[in-house]
Parts: sequence; C-alpha cells; structure tokens
Amino acid sequence: MNSPIASVCIGPVEVGAWQHQQQLLEHIIDHEGQVLAGSAIAINPEKVMAARAEPEVARMLGNASIRYADGIGVVMLMRRRLQQPLQRIPGCELWQQLMLRCARFDVPVYLVGAKANVLAQTRDKLQQQQVPVVGATDGYFEDEQQLLADIRQSGAKVIPVAMGSPRQERLIERLRPELPGCFFMGVGGSFDVFTGQVKRAPDLWCRLHLEWAYRLCKQPSRLGRQGRLFNYLWLVLRGKL
Repeated sequence: MNSPIASVCIGPVEVGAWQHQQQLLEHIIDHEGQVLAGSAIAINPEKVMAARAEPEVARMLGNASIRYADGIGVVMLMRRRLQQPLQRIPGCELWQQLMLRCARFDVPVYLVGAKANVLAQTRDKLQQQQVPVVGATDGYFEDEQQLLADIRQSGAKVIPVAMGSPRQERLIERLRPELPGCFFMGVGGSFDVFTGQVKRAPDLWCRLHLEWAYRLCKQPSRLGRQGRLFNYLWLVLRGKL
C-alpha cells in the first residue's frame, strides 16, 4: 500500500508533496494498469495568486484530485516547510510520460484542445509512440454535449485537455461528473510544445528554473501575468503565504 502523500497549503491552495514524477505517474496509473478516476492540476505561483483573488478559482483548484507543484516558486516554499527534498514536476513532461504509460498499459486516450492542425499532429505523433488514441476534438468545438457523447462512446480512460487555464479547468469540472471513471489532466500548451509549434526553454534555462523568464523574453505580452509572480515572491518574503 502506498504511503499517504503529505501536502502543504500555499495560500488557499493545498499542494501534494510528490517526491518525483514517477511517484505521481504510478499513482495515476498503477502497476496493474488501473486508472485513477479524477483530475490533476499543475500549481504555480500564478495559480496561487489567482486563487487568492478569485474564490471560483480557489474552489476549482480545490476540487481537483491531484494538485502537484509545477512552478519552482511553489516547490521551494514546500521544500522549506517540509524540510525534505522535493522535485518540480513540469506539466508538459508529466503529460508526455503519462502518454507513454498509457501506451505501456494499453489505456485509451481522448485528446481535447489546441488548433485542429496541432491536434492532428499530436495525435499522429502519439500513435507513432503506440499510444492508443481513440478520439480527439480541437479546442474550438461548439457542442459540449457532442464532445461528451464522443468521449463516452470512445471508451477513453485518460483525457488530456489543452485549452489554457482556467478554461480547461472549467471544462474538466463540467465533464468529470458525467465521466466518473476517467482521469482528466489540464495540459495548457503541451500539444504545441510536443509538436514543435512552440519551442520550450533551452536546457540551461530549465536547469536554472528560468523557464518563466525565457517565455517572457519570447512573449513580452506576458509581462502583466508575470506581475503575479513578483507579488507572490513579496508575500513569501513577508511570510504571508
């Protein structure tokens, strides 16, 4: 039996202290190929600050089965409070490894989100990796009931949703009660990175935990969003989180 996972409250968000990516992967799909019913959300400083400002966001995050530390600012605060090692789990890497685990255990996958051409490339590349993709719908669908019917008919057990936050979390929250045996994961722009539409930060930037700065250099329009990061750091320094 797996030991209970410790957690840390970062503001209004309780984050699971997963020691490393493999531990979390084995929790989602166990050694017998059984799939956890529920959902996972990556937690970073931006989401913590959004939850502080918006009760709806805090409620949505709280309803997820798994909240794991994606942002280094969250990881460092958790390490300090727990006084134990803890790895950052980047959402895009977790998703890709989860897809390979689906291939290993023949777990059917239904893809939701992204533009039609990106979705098609994602599906093709995953199928080349022997991932059993049983259906896909891009992020511009108009009939949510049709999407629900398609997923149900496909027999999918794992459903990655690439629509950006908080839109993907809102969709997952609506779909979960209708598909109680499935596992949902919000994956943001992971399909774009996976297919090469968007370049991820170089390895050195990743090792230095500066992916946020790399994205800001590439997309100066993100500056307003990054203001939440500086507010987060200020609250951490003052012991307010």
